[in-house]
Amino acid sequence: MDISGLPGFYSIAAADPGRLAVIDTDGARTSYGDLLARVNQVSHGLRARGLTTGDVVAGVLPNGIDALVMVMATGQIGLYYVPINWHLTASEVAYILDDCDAKVVVTDAGHAVPGGEVGTDGLAAGQPADAPAGRTAGTVMWYTSGTTGFPKGVQRKLPGAAPEEIVPLYAWFFDQVVDLKPGDGVHLVTSPMYHSAPCAHAQFALHFGHTVVITPRFDPVHILELIERHRVTNAMMVPTMFHRMLQLPEDVRATYDLSSLRQVIHTAAACPVAVKQRIMEWWGPVLYEYYGSTESTIAFSVKPHDWLARPGTVGRPAPMFEARILDEDGNELPPGEPGLIYIRSSLGSFEYRNDPAKTAASMRGDWYAPGDIGYLDDDGYLFLCDRRTDLIVSGGVNIYPAEIEAALLEHPAVADVAVIGVPDEEWGHNVVALVQPAEGVTPGPALTAELLEHCGPRIARFKQPKVIEYREELPRTPTGKLSRSKVRADYLAENSSSSV
Repeated sequence: MDISGLPGFYSIAAADPGRLAVIDTDGARTSYGDLLARVNQVSHGLRARGLTTGDVVAGVLPNGIDALVMVMATGQIGLYYVPINWHLTASEVAYILDDCDAKVVVTDAGHAVPGGEVGTDGLAAGQPADAPAGRTAGTVMWYTSGTTGFPKGVQRKLPGAAPEEIVPLYAWFFDQVVDLKPGDGVHLVTSPMYHSAPCAHAQFALHFGHTVVITPRFDPVHILELIERHRVTNAMMVPTMFHRMLQLPEDVRATYDLSSLRQVIHTAAACPVAVKQRIMEWWGPVLYEYYGSTESTIAFSVKPHDWLARPGTVGRPAPMFEARILDEDGNELPPGEPGLIYIRSSLGSFEYRNDPAKTAASMRGDWYAPGDIGYLDDDGYLFLCDRRTDLIVSGGVNIYPAEIEAALLEHPAVADVAVIGVPDEEWGHNVVALVQPAEGVTPGPALTAELLEHCGPRIARFKQPKVIEYREELPRTPTGKLSRSKVRADYLAENSSSSV
């Protein structure tokens, strides 16, 4: 049926219950009607546990239908939903749960936490499948690390309206930015849905009436198989995935029919120009890019043909966004001159949960600074020069050096340490730790193994150093602050095969 006039998932599911909503990681298929029934039951179950508007629910869930159920259930009863990276250690998960004041935590059997609900079955059991009364939109609250390494919740005010009243605005926004529209599309989830962009795209695929195909993890050949098998029309990826698919033998790449693709959206890390050009030579002009952050959402965007005309750009300000490039004194810079990027949106502001000082520090009036350096050309297209100084982006994931340094400094053999990101063709950056051993400690393979074992229970595996090297002394400023920029410059000079 024609669903173009229906305002989002809940209305579509009620009007066309037989429509295919989800193909799960195991191939199981769920209709819109059955998914809505489950969503409604979980909404009733959360209210039965005493949750009211503004309360927080957390999920430590791998990719799968339960992750979607939690987003859509909390999204119609005015709750904040906090997806948590299930790769984190128990102490890291506990920190987020404590900070967000989660009243209910949903996990799967492999990632249970004390007091958590395993799966959505318990919440749904015995609950009615009809819509809850007094429906009001909830929202997702993402946790993002700061330069201190401690995650902070990015919290926005609840809309105070039913989902059907607010979905059309965001649907219009997605249409303007990446040409996505309601209809018979098929969306492929390729990344963990505890990240903001993959979760948001899966959620809005349902609001558009698309079928959501979920993968548990990225595998280049499997992704190509799924695109062909399910005639995928749109997906969200990160540049590392493009690089890995291009590494497949030519005869393997030529095996798959990818002609159904209309939009492949990428974000999270800079994509090398040559990689993006090769993907579009293979797939056609289907790559849509946007630049932003958890705090700013989609601030800049560029469609395929505009990018091909200006290779390397991340686009112009998205609808309802403004941009400025300022120097260190806050003076606006002319086109072509790099400076700090500031953005402002009429979509609404955010605050860091429980941290007004951090919120204030990230703003200049009502302008937000993502912390990146870039310049605008004469037509207002943004080109990034570098990521913020301390941030490491590996495989599209943000990693903060201070957190890793703090873990290593707990080991008695470490006198000082600097963690940097070193450019890597596939991953964007690799994590490298430069360690100054304590007096009397002999550096070598045995110490390296000991330090990596020490990191195990303290920081998630994806944050742990790929390389540990040793230095007699690390540079510090006169005030005692570690000079990571000098450490990185020296390291790259010593390893001339790396390039910025």
